[in-house]
Amino acid sequence: IQLVESGGASVQPGGSLRLSCAASGFTFSDYVMSWYRQAPGKERELVASISSTGDSANYVDSVKGRFTIFRDNAKNLVCLQMNSLKPEDTAVYYCNAYFRENYWGQGTQVIVSS
Repeated sequence: IQLVESGGASVQPGGSLRLSCAASGFTFSDYVMSWYRQAPGKERELVASISSTGDSANYVDSVKGRFTIFRDNAKNLVCLQMNSLKPEDTAVYYCNAYFRENYWGQGTQVIVSS
């Protein structure tokens, strides 16, 4: 079982990033996929989730209208497009897969700073 995140970087406020999570070792299309984040000194929070088929998604209020989660079940890939980034988006972002089990990636760092 592997979830490998990529795409984290340091960007200026207002910038954009796309995070990717490549999955292997399980039936990707059965799983709800999510992105969580954890900022220094804070608890991990759910940022966005997408259904197993990709036809529905949910977002935390603070990222609505700025972030978009999408998936490609043929490629076992889930992405998080992040636009209009703010300093408060700075965190380690984790990919999560949930169905019968709960799987986590190792995280990718996003820093939003001028």
